[in-house]
Amino acid sequence: MSGKHPMTDDSIFTRWMRLEIGKLNDGIVSECKSLAELLTEEKPASRTKSGKEHTFDRSVLQTMDEKLPLDLHGKLKLPILFFSDTKVPDSCYLNDSYSLEALQIHGELSKMRRMQQGKIWVGKSIAYAIMKKYPTVVQIAMR
Repeated sequence: MSGKHPMTDDSIFTRWMRLEIGKLNDGIVSECKSLAELLTEEKPASRTKSGKEHTFDRSVLQTMDEKLPLDLHGKLKLPILFFSDTKVPDSCYLNDSYSLEALQIHGELSKMRRMQQGKIWVGKSIAYAIMKKYPTVVQIAMR
């Protein structure tokens, strides 16, 4: 044996996957702002991990605003981020209780759902449906 690791070595594959996941996450917002702050901006926007501008759809922000209590406006950071873990292929999770509360108020997630160990897991199909209903305000990040 030559002492070289075969191309299937987990560390090589893991490094390559991290690089690709990083590329996928370039469009994820890195500067989350509160709903209250975004509603005051003339052109509501934040920066992405790649440094580009992510513009929020004002009508979607107003939809969020209409049902949420005022005290949640300053606490809810947008976009709402679902995290897709490569080890769990059919589900993703939220790790923000204010995001969960907002989605429950809007009827997107059951009020019976509770966070466990700082996360709430939902099926990817549910997360994608929520993202489609609230474009620019919900994103899915890869982990």
